[in-house]
Amino acid sequence: MPGPSQPSAEPSAKPSAKPRPLAGLRVLELARILAGPWAGQILADLGADIIKVEREGSGDDTRAWGPPFVPAADGGHLSSAYFHCTNRGKRSIALDFTKPEGQRIVKKLVARSDVLIENFKVGGLVKFGLDYQSLAPANPRLIYCSVTGFGQTGPSASRAGYDLMAQGIGGIMGMTGAADGPPLRVGVPIADIFSGVYSAVGILAALARRQQTGRGGYVDTALVDSTVGTLAFQALNYLVSGDVPKRIGNAHPNLVPYQEFPVSDGRVIIATGNDAQFVKLCAILGAPELAAVPAYRDNKGRLAHRTELVGKLCALTSQFKREELLDKLEAATIPAGPINDLDQVFADPQVIHRGMKIELDSATAKGGKIPGIRTPIVLDGTPMASDRPSPQLGEHTAEILREIGEG
Repeated sequence: MPGPSQPSAEPSAKPSAKPRPLAGLRVLELARILAGPWAGQILADLGADIIKVEREGSGDDTRAWGPPFVPAADGGHLSSAYFHCTNRGKRSIALDFTKPEGQRIVKKLVARSDVLIENFKVGGLVKFGLDYQSLAPANPRLIYCSVTGFGQTGPSASRAGYDLMAQGIGGIMGMTGAADGPPLRVGVPIADIFSGVYSAVGILAALARRQQTGRGGYVDTALVDSTVGTLAFQALNYLVSGDVPKRIGNAHPNLVPYQEFPVSDGRVIIATGNDAQFVKLCAILGAPELAAVPAYRDNKGRLAHRTELVGKLCALTSQFKREELLDKLEAATIPAGPINDLDQVFADPQVIHRGMKIELDSATAKGGKIPGIRTPIVLDGTPMASDRPSPQLGEHTAEILREIGEG
């Protein structure tokens, strides 16, 4: 049995009933679509009580962003799959805070909350008295997180921002795609997702600071900031060299060979990270003499001769079947892998073992279950995932009202 300092190496696929690290934390979510709710779901998976405030009648816009919709036991549906990807673990209250009565209720909820998350345009909540400056004096411990397209300051602050725009403005699209093709966005909305992740990190940092000072604070997160913040070595390559990165498909700007290669029955990824791995790769491909060519002996030379070298390697890899080559590469400890479709992802033994796919009990869902993807954090062997499925619109309105003395 592992002791306290030796967490289990095998996380369970099923959410644990153990108390989670943020148990007792109260979060009010005045956010919709993806970035703000993504932050809320991370906190929910870590144990926080998330109250999601939704518009009466329609709720979060993404409830209608289907098909596909999660089928209900009664033959209807329980909102779109998109909505369920980012709202697990929350309680829903339906009200209209454009009206005084709704504002009064929200302010009562704020008074008992530790954190508020919102993603309205800059200044969008001022007219309702729900902005940070209006709420903080009555609740100085409040941590208020605003997620916008461009941030609270600067010449673009008032503009609406969307993931596709952020990927373009922030440089991701300009580097993504084939050399002779158009710029491409990443296949998932990474500007939204990273904004949600960075928001959660900012909130947790503010909570840690509050432990020391007793005061809350204001977290300002932006989609464009978050996109620029993920440029990593590409940004430093540019800032150091002055050379603007170009689109090079799946190749790596700093390493060769490090990309996808053809095989007789598909394509594989080969990612050599050093000269020794390149020597072993050439031997496996039946061309050890390639490693002895002076132009290819080190990574600098391979970068300079990328096109000719990759052409030679492609001719060699195409003679192998996918599994045959991957097995040989794995045996030689050369980083390599398949390019999976999602059906293959969720059939992968490692993904299954790590419990990335979860099934949440729901009496209202067809088959009694709603699928989900857990937050990829394992703490002391326990995977962080709420056991509460995404709420129906207004499902907890009466319950929440009773908690604040309005029932």
